[in-house]
Amino acid sequence: MTPAASSRSLTEGPIGRSLLLFALPILAGNIAQSLNGSVNAIWVGKFLGEAALTATANANNIMFFLIGSVFGIGMAATILIGQAIGARDLPQARRVMGTSATFFIGLSVVIAVLGWFLSHRLLLAMGTPAESLAMADAYLRVIFLAMPLLYAFAFLTAALRGAGDSRTPFRFLLLSVLLDIGINPLLIFGLGPFPELGVAGAAWATFCAQALSLAALLLYLRNKRHMLWLGRKDAALLKIDAAILKALVVKGVPMGLQMVLISLAMIMMISMVNGYGVDTASAYGAALQLWTYVQMPAMAIGAACSSMAAQNVGAGLWQRVDATARTGVLFNFLLTGALIAPIILLDRSTLALFLPAASPALEIGRHLNHIAVWSFLFFGVNFVVAGVVRSTGAVVAPLLVLAVAMWGIRVPFALWMQPLMGADAIWWSFPVSAFCSMLLIMAYYRWGNWRKAKMMAAPNHAGELATPAEVPALPPSPVADPDAGT
Repeated sequence: MTPAASSRSLTEGPIGRSLLLFALPILAGNIAQSLNGSVNAIWVGKFLGEAALTATANANNIMFFLIGSVFGIGMAATILIGQAIGARDLPQARRVMGTSATFFIGLSVVIAVLGWFLSHRLLLAMGTPAESLAMADAYLRVIFLAMPLLYAFAFLTAALRGAGDSRTPFRFLLLSVLLDIGINPLLIFGLGPFPELGVAGAAWATFCAQALSLAALLLYLRNKRHMLWLGRKDAALLKIDAAILKALVVKGVPMGLQMVLISLAMIMMISMVNGYGVDTASAYGAALQLWTYVQMPAMAIGAACSSMAAQNVGAGLWQRVDATARTGVLFNFLLTGALIAPIILLDRSTLALFLPAASPALEIGRHLNHIAVWSFLFFGVNFVVAGVVRSTGAVVAPLLVLAVAMWGIRVPFALWMQPLMGADAIWWSFPVSAFCSMLLIMAYYRWGNWRKAKMMAAPNHAGELATPAEVPALPPSPVADPDAGT
């Protein structure tokens, strides 16, 4: 197997077929992760009670915020790698890999250390119910320990997708999920020789699963001599390249801020929900479990569109970039819409997976689900179009769109309308803000100047461009007018 055999070109072939084949492993991985979270929620909610489920819901919101704080660096690296692969510039792809790995993982360690000491204060600031606070703190502290593992695994899989490989990330993600599911009951309930750790056992299971799957992925890349693998002889590539670091920060920070804005908004929402008591908070936590499945197709298609668009931007194939966006939006409506209907029709049964049968939270969950779940149709369009726009390096406009949607519409709507609508104001804020966000990003795609954006200046090593044998099936990159196809 050649070093690049795991990669594939996304710059040729039918757009729909290529996009679907690339997106399916991402979707399968997302579903597997969601199933893992749902299985964990079933163990916690059904056997440890509503307070324990509320504890994990509060702690997980902080975890998503921390992941989002470094998410942009990984996204910027993925786009840079995708553009380099599209341009058949393998040395640049490896430079990006080295610099971003050093910076990304180092930053994640700092965040994990700070988070360990701030765990209790963060939960208090969120208004976590008193009966859930101790359990949430025990759970969150272990999650902080696992953060560098989570970040490293997410970074590697994203980099592989940028190189056109979505199958390898899926295989090792599936391994991680299976390990997590298998270890969870052992540590929660103390089966066999294992200690009974309760809610914290779910976090320790995540830690162990991530450590084992990350080690397996690194061994795989090393043994296969993958083109992005950096061994001892490549240690110089781990040294920070100033130009690449500048691109990672300048472009990555706005993308990371998008995740931070979403996470902060979700923390704000759950803080408002907590004010209505444990029943409403646990109903919201159970609904969140269902919503992860509804948003999975859009997230998979959006990630696939971003990788495909980045390679085609690197190759100068602007007509394919536009076709990728159109196809991605169509797939989003078809797949997301196909999930929403059964989620609504079967919501009593599905919500009952996470809540005790006689819990008053069940009807609250059904009610809020009927109002809010439709927002993911609009969310999907935003996710796909923003992913294509960012693939050129235009990262500020999507950030502004999201800021307006989250903090100019969703949070104010939920806050100001509660005196009139009660908790329904929170639930209605989701579709209202998502619809407005969709309109804004579509307007920017149509009339904005995102096609002229750049991730970074062209690297000065033209003589080192990869040959077609090193990056199989990649066509020569034509010199194209940046405005072609608009």
